[in-house]
Amino acid sequence: MAAASLSSSPITQVSQHAVPAHTNLQPQLLTRLFLDLRGKRFEVDRETIMNLPESVLLCLFPNGLVLSRQSVALSDGGDGEEDEEVYGVDFDPECFQFVLAFFRNASETFYGTATTAGLFGAQQHLLDGSTSPDFGPAASQNPLLSKQAIIVLREELEYFSIPPKDGAAATDQNGLANDPLIDIKRRSGDYLIEKRNIFTALQRNVNKENNVAEQHLIDMLCMSGFNREDEWGFRALEPSRCCISSIALVLLKTGIIHHPNGEKPVEIDYPQMATAQKLLLFWRKPARKCWWDGIDVDLPATADESAKTVKLWARRVWTLELSLVCLSVYHWQPANYN
Repeated sequence: MAAASLSSSPITQVSQHAVPAHTNLQPQLLTRLFLDLRGKRFEVDRETIMNLPESVLLCLFPNGLVLSRQSVALSDGGDGEEDEEVYGVDFDPECFQFVLAFFRNASETFYGTATTAGLFGAQQHLLDGSTSPDFGPAASQNPLLSKQAIIVLREELEYFSIPPKDGAAATDQNGLANDPLIDIKRRSGDYLIEKRNIFTALQRNVNKENNVAEQHLIDMLCMSGFNREDEWGFRALEPSRCCISSIALVLLKTGIIHHPNGEKPVEIDYPQMATAQKLLLFWRKPARKCWWDGIDVDLPATADESAKTVKLWARRVWTLELSLVCLSVYHWQPANYN
């Protein structure tokens, strides 16, 4: 017999209609997320999440954030497609709300709202693509002219209390702290939580080590939006841990000058703009610094405990990042579910 024709092949005889259409199995992008932060739930738009700083997103989703519904791509659809999965997040809900509120206010101030004009409208003439010997590259290539810039500074402080040797505070044979030692740890945390000044500990380290680079960091931050006496915007003890989380947000001083009531056109302070552009190095590229800080602390007496002097060691990790807020509708609200 002659070779079988292609039409008689069991492979080519399979109907084309029997082949599954995989081209439509792309994951569906989520338009909003439902987050459960330690028992408090939030409904947040996807654009809002994507505008958050990289360092904050890493804290919220240390294992990565999936912004698509993988299950939808493998299902036949149906009435349940509007149901969104609730993501459990181990992050302080008050800190999250603080960050969202700051970014929303910054966005509305810069881009305006449905009823109020923002700063961006008054400075659009700067985006004409012209060049300046002081300004450097073309204005249209400078993101600081078209986006609201925010400096994000975070601190993770892990502390260790060293009690007096002649006291009752100790650990048992399993290394667990007894009640007097737990009380000292709790009182040490209460002491540290009240130390809200941002730069005190770093300045103390600068003075001790005569570190010029760290002094330059403080000076640059204070030229760009912070003040030397500023306090952390949010500061709280982590549950069941000897750790304090803090965050400070401030609008970057770009050197763009808006005069009251628009009496004069918007101007640019070029030296200040040059300083602000240095911070673009931290845009979506968080920088971290870690150092140890040791001080003697006098813990006041309580009803159950006498006054004590303890050695308090703190391991501080700073994260610095610049965030550029894009034009988007900031929508979020606490979500209450039964």
